[in-house]
Amino acid sequence: MTEQTSPLQELANYCRQEQEAAQRQLSELQALIRQTSRDVERLAQRSLQLTNQIKQMENRPESVPPAEIIETYQSALDVQKRLWLMRGQLEKFQSLETHLQRYLEALDRICSMLTRAQEEQEEAPASRSGMESDLIVRLFEAQEQERQRLVRQLHDGPAQALTNLVLQAEICERLFQRDPERAKTELAVLKNAVVETFQRMREFLFDIRPMSLDDLGLVPTVRRYVETLKDKAKFSINLQISGEEYRLAAYQEAALFRIVQELLTNVRRHAQASQAVVRLVFQPQGVRLEVEDNGVGFDVEEALANAPMRKTIGLTSIRQWVEMLGGQLAITSAPGKGTRVTVFLPV
Repeated sequence: MTEQTSPLQELANYCRQEQEAAQRQLSELQALIRQTSRDVERLAQRSLQLTNQIKQMENRPESVPPAEIIETYQSALDVQKRLWLMRGQLEKFQSLETHLQRYLEALDRICSMLTRAQEEQEEAPASRSGMESDLIVRLFEAQEQERQRLVRQLHDGPAQALTNLVLQAEICERLFQRDPERAKTELAVLKNAVVETFQRMREFLFDIRPMSLDDLGLVPTVRRYVETLKDKAKFSINLQISGEEYRLAAYQEAALFRIVQELLTNVRRHAQASQAVVRLVFQPQGVRLEVEDNGVGFDVEEALANAPMRKTIGLTSIRQWVEMLGGQLAITSAPGKGTRVTVFLPV
């Protein structure tokens, strides 16, 4: 009789297969990045050559046929347009590379957890199988929710912006022959759009995983996020830090930052608040995070009961993250009385 594979083994196998697939995708993407980088370098060199050639023509216009001048200008514009597009593609590929690398890191942590769980399963009594199954489901759900969030942000942000850039470039291309003056105007518009897209890309990467979280830690990263959000939100945000600051494990800092993001997003979308307060309290036993607002509030039991039916990352996911990290979560709210969410993660 064939030995039946346990749910834990099945999930471990799935995790390893997902790792292998993601690694293959990363290798292919890195090859594409190398090729695109070479293309960008080649176009940049060609653009510089044409710029120098135009300067030489401008110094001796009487010795250069008009047709040659027009052709050189046209070639320069075409090269610059392609260079802008290729740089945009390179930025997109590099962003996807970062996401894949972080996804692989997350998979590696999950596979390690599953391996430890398998080892414990071999030694543990059968009565623990229910707890292990619950852990499997929560790990899988957390992974899937993170992937869904990345896909939504990619689709609504960089992907849409890059599509618009391509359409604008095509408009410029059609105008080169018919209306050069208008083409110059459209190129200026395209340039501004490229700059704006790059800025949005940087904001997108910060929201996904700010580099300052690894380099500087939780407090500077949260402070920067709050300052950035102040310019966009329709409510005031006050950040309060108390206690002697210290660094946490990387996964703990990432979890606390993600919780701050999610809670402030909830305030922004649903609370109708005029002010919010974010408190980080460093204690010898751990870190306490509080996010409080003076918004419309809600019925906590009803919200948590209905949360699984919503395909969003909210309080249920935050509760799962906190529980898996061995922390504590408390939610205080009522209709018309604002909301306070408190998270404690032990050191």
